[in-house]
Amino acid sequence: MDASIVALNICMNKYIATVRVKGQAIKMAVFADSQIHARLILQYQFGMNSIVSSPNQISEVKTIKPLTPDQQRIKSMQARVKQDQQAVKAEWARQKIAAGQQELRKI
Repeated sequence: MDASIVALNICMNKYIATVRVKGQAIKMAVFADSQIHARLILQYQFGMNSIVSSPNQISEVKTIKPLTPDQQRIKSMQARVKQDQQAVKAEWARQKIAAGQQELRKI
């Protein structure tokens, strides 16, 4: 891919719109500064009355690098610690409720 195209994609937003080409609706993606700019690009490329739906900006999904085995092990340990902390809190709450119910029975 040309370096100028890559730089262009970083600076501009990606927009998707439905346009009519020879009677058939097609989804097209364009890179533009704004929604109006995207509309103008599509009108210039396909004609004034060809836009079926206005351009909508889409967000790019970034890929997440996989964790190394050491990082995965640490992450799973942290998850277990959180689960254990929640279990301790739940047990304290259960014991408080049981103690409160026992006090009510005495009354």
